[in-house]
Amino acid sequence: MDDLELKYLKSLAKQYPTIAAASTEIINLQAILNLPKGTEHFMTDIHGEYEQFNHILKNGSGSVRRKIDEEFGNTLSIKDKKSLATLIYYPEEKLDIVTRQEDEVSIEDWYKITLHRLVQITKRVSSKYTRSKVRKALPKDFSYIIEELITEKAEVQDKEAYYNEIIHTIIRIGRAQEFIVALSNLIQRLVIDHLHIVGDIFDRGPGPHIILDTLCQYHSVDVQWGNHDIVWMGAASGHLACIANVIRMAARYGNLDTLEEGYGINLIPLATFALDAYKDADCEAFAIKYNTDYDTKDLSLDMKMHKAIAVLQFKLEGQLIMRRPEFAMQDRLLLEHIDYENKALVLEGISYPLKDVDFPTINRNRPYELTGEEEQVMERLRQAFVKCEKLQKHVRFLFSKGGLYKVYNSNLLYHGCVPMDEEGNFNKVNVYGEEYSGKELYDVLEHYARKGYYSHDLKEKLKGQDIIWYIWAGPNSPVFGKDKMATFERYLVEDKELHKETKNAYYRLLDSEMVVNRILQEFGLDEVHSHIVNGHVPVERKKGETPIRCGGKLLVIDGGFSKAYQDKTGIAGYTLVVNSHGMRLVAHEPFESTESAILHESDIFSDSFILETTALRQKISDTEIGAELKESIHQLEELLQAYRDGILIEKG
Repeated sequence: MDDLELKYLKSLAKQYPTIAAASTEIINLQAILNLPKGTEHFMTDIHGEYEQFNHILKNGSGSVRRKIDEEFGNTLSIKDKKSLATLIYYPEEKLDIVTRQEDEVSIEDWYKITLHRLVQITKRVSSKYTRSKVRKALPKDFSYIIEELITEKAEVQDKEAYYNEIIHTIIRIGRAQEFIVALSNLIQRLVIDHLHIVGDIFDRGPGPHIILDTLCQYHSVDVQWGNHDIVWMGAASGHLACIANVIRMAARYGNLDTLEEGYGINLIPLATFALDAYKDADCEAFAIKYNTDYDTKDLSLDMKMHKAIAVLQFKLEGQLIMRRPEFAMQDRLLLEHIDYENKALVLEGISYPLKDVDFPTINRNRPYELTGEEEQVMERLRQAFVKCEKLQKHVRFLFSKGGLYKVYNSNLLYHGCVPMDEEGNFNKVNVYGEEYSGKELYDVLEHYARKGYYSHDLKEKLKGQDIIWYIWAGPNSPVFGKDKMATFERYLVEDKELHKETKNAYYRLLDSEMVVNRILQEFGLDEVHSHIVNGHVPVERKKGETPIRCGGKLLVIDGGFSKAYQDKTGIAGYTLVVNSHGMRLVAHEPFESTESAILHESDIFSDSFILETTALRQKISDTEIGAELKESIHQLEELLQAYRDGILIEKG
């Protein structure tokens, strides 16, 4: 035994100081390995749609309803099953309705029946976990009582009378409502063991801050950063080009409330500047794409702010592109090609008519230079972003729980694409003088992104921040996946040909087994039994597109969670559920509202189909956690041997 191994075993001996302690833990871990693997839930491209997100999270993409069906079969009516499911999703709200409808006598009967049903479901969903894991999930106030109700007690002869008496006492002492809430939340907690978010929590919809508050409290979660997440992360780091992008998108979709009310970011400096600098300017090209909740009295001001921040973005991005020639994005330097007299954009001798050239803050000789007022506005906005406690908390969560990709239980998760050429070879990308491709490209970009947020070295921090922006909009970014972000053209150029953003070849090669296998191998996965789970590009089911690619090896689970995409996709998103029996893909219909779900017990109609069934039920021993537990068992067995060989002495 070498010194390093002995040092480690001495450290382990502090935790397990006797042969008995080490042996007990080995037996415990070995037992856990033989339990069924936990259920994983995959969601992507949520885009601020917090009501639909919360509902799907609560129902586990139909997992709760399936548990109810398994437990009660035909012994409960469809109506009773719907009522029970709605109660589990929204216990406080549903209890409020029920208690107002029932009289004192019938409410006691309802409590009794409901508590019995909830206990049965709790028993079913907890059966695949160790008692220790269930105990940790129990609400503190009711942990002892719940454990009594869901644990078979061989020593109790009249079990029914025993359990009935517990439930009767809960009702008699006035704790039925709190107990129903506790059981409902516990069922939600146990029905999903781990949640994967495959990118794009931010933008489009009104509640990314609500979604992130929920995720910060969730029991087990990881996040693969999407392009819309990364630009907010850059904004939180204080990067001006990222801040301008975040505000411009919020303005474009009538979502400035997310910044002002959701995060408390003060936009008055921008509003004041826009009212002054653009008071007589034509802002028609910067119309707001608002929804029914938008207050149109703000329309004129919002259009001015929209134009002001868009121009600031074009300038700041131009400065960045000139600062980083290795990004090879000089073709995005468009302000210098505006022909103001002829109201056109002149590229390679071709003149393209522009909708608007009324830019009072652009110096025609130095078009990327900010005016003094613009510099002041951006500095005040930067301060607002970096000092926003809630945003910083959310972004630190994304850094701690996330990354650009994740390998988990034979699945490779990422938001966009692996940049490649038409032959399926990984593109080589210059990152500060070194070339990277495939997995190495992901790793180096993530490394710099973390520097951009955390580094105290200002030079290194700026390099990292600029990389964050490149991940958002660069032509070889894994999460963007297009040749350009045609923001300027889509606002201002009449010719729609210039609006086109060509997707990376990856998207044309998704059905090539050779290419998909190459990606899996690149990330160290077995190409026979592994899958890629992908987000980012909405699957247009209306056009006959399918989320299942390459014979089921690759799954694109963006189906239009965001209302902005639902006309195009024809559905309201896909989710994926992976459990010990196999994989199930779920297609969701649009969600009306939380209020409707509670009042009318209208769950989201979800069309689910089984992708894959395992011949043998998968156990924890087949998972990533299983591999860690096996390693722990090996180390404990080494410790046991060290005790028996007299290398270490028991203490106790």
